[in-house]
Amino acid sequence: MTAMQTPCIIFQTRHRMDDYGARDMRYGDLTADQLQHQYHLEQVSATIDPYRLKKRLPFTPSQYQFGTYYKSESDITLEQCARILFDEFRSESRLFSFYGPYRHLIIDMINHMQHANGAPFRHILLDMALKNKIINSTSTKSNIKIINTTLKSNINWKESTYPMGKISDFRDNISEGALPKFTSLLDAINGMALTVHDTWATQITISNLFVHDNFYNAKIHYKIQDHFGLDEQDILKYQTRNLSIIKTWFFLQRYNLLGFKPFMTNMEATIDISGRRNEERE
Repeated sequence: MTAMQTPCIIFQTRHRMDDYGARDMRYGDLTADQLQHQYHLEQVSATIDPYRLKKRLPFTPSQYQFGTYYKSESDITLEQCARILFDEFRSESRLFSFYGPYRHLIIDMINHMQHANGAPFRHILLDMALKNKIINSTSTKSNIKIINTTLKSNINWKESTYPMGKISDFRDNISEGALPKFTSLLDAINGMALTVHDTWATQITISNLFVHDNFYNAKIHYKIQDHFGLDEQDILKYQTRNLSIIKTWFFLQRYNLLGFKPFMTNMEATIDISGRRNEERE
């Protein structure tokens, strides 16, 4: 039987990499009327009115006349409006990112959205977070455990190879398990649920496999991509529709007079795994 040659892609999601046509990659496509009436964004900020380009000023005693407060305002430019909203975006993000080594990532990513014009984003801390998420999983559906079991079950020990005809077993078994995601309670406070949360596309490759004398060692390479952008469901679903940070983010991305571009978030990790043919019996 033909042996698998490495590197070999053993799994990839239905969603592909670099999908700029995805719904959460849209930008600058909604008018003020649509945002206010279809998506209920009548008020985006407590300090400015971004539709009228007005900054709300604090009340003073002289503005109280005949039992009525007269709210004063000052004009701002569209550029000033965007800067204020991005400052609020950064401030609001700290409510979801205040613990652990990844907590500052969201600020880097918001800055990237503001200044990088949609360029892809990479950061060593994202790669670190991905690797830790994979190797620390205790779930019985852990992706790396499934790969380990599939290797051990299908290796041709006599030939010290993995059969080419058994590569589809990886896809089938991985599909029954859980791919790496950042949806835990810890992720909700360390910033990863906000920066990544779920993921869009995953590709898993066996980059190297060594089999000898009932022992195997493999390098498993993960390439994962997410979109730092929001689609319509993010602003309409019950769990997030009243969150100020989601309103600010959606407005900055989708308002046709602003249209700040979402971007691809790229993560990679290589995991070493090893085992023996009969170790489960020992």
